[in-house]
Amino acid sequence: MIGWAITFFILGIVAAILGLSGIANLAINIGVLFIFVSVVLIVIYALTGRRPPPAV
Repeated sequence: MIGWAITFFILGIVAAILGLSGIANLAINIGVLFIFVSVVLIVIYALTGRRPPPAV
């Protein structure tokens, strides 16, 4: 998911350089959304991830 976010950031930068501000804005917003979702999923996994079995 981070890879997709980087792709959209690069797409946004290229679109901004070419003067396509609407497409650049949309691409950057999608990238930010992917970053946010990735961070939320990382935090959820960190809190509920695999843990070693309890010692008997």
